[in-house]
Amino acid sequence: MEKTQLILLGLPIFLFCADLFNLFTPPPPKAQNHPPPISHPQRPAVFAPDFPSQTSDAGGIGYGNAVEINFCASCSYKGTAVTMKKMLETEFPGLDVILANYPPPAPKRILAKVVPVAQMGVIGLIMGGEHIFPMIGIAQPPAWFHSLRANRFGSMASTWLLGNFLQSFLQSSGAFEVSCNGEVVFSKLKEGRFPGEIELRDLISKTLTKPFVTGSY
Repeated sequence: MEKTQLILLGLPIFLFCADLFNLFTPPPPKAQNHPPPISHPQRPAVFAPDFPSQTSDAGGIGYGNAVEINFCASCSYKGTAVTMKKMLETEFPGLDVILANYPPPAPKRILAKVVPVAQMGVIGLIMGGEHIFPMIGIAQPPAWFHSLRANRFGSMASTWLLGNFLQSFLQSSGAFEVSCNGEVVFSKLKEGRFPGEIELRDLISKTLTKPFVTGSY
């Protein structure tokens, strides 16, 4: 029985230490994905009637530009982000649209790491508390322990469901932030709503066609 007690105590401690190590380990640097330069080969001269050439007004406006959509992955916003990505890539050929998760604040991330450890600890107490309490200097288990043991499987299921709900809540940021070339063009955290497709298209178009101020050479 001593091996079982060591496993029940050691597993939550191991998970907690592993989560803390992953939390404070810096993420790998994000690779900058820039589209390769488009080379336009010179077409040979051909004899053709003198008709006016037809070119697309928006062709090439997206080349060399990037839009980043940071959304809450745990809030089921990925579908909306993918829809916006396809729309922007269709409206602005050559535009590099990057999707990324918008993490919650650091205190919520830390609490989200603690919740699974607390889940395992409570389930371990329910399964072997009568042996764990004497090891930590409590000869008589408290009254709430007997209440949990009275309905062992119901208590473990409730602990698991409640922990998953808290972890999902703590991992959610509710964000849908859109930036173009490093400039924020729409923020759900500020507006409190999602952007419309036409609205987002117009915002990106204004940013891409914004005149640049150049100095003298």
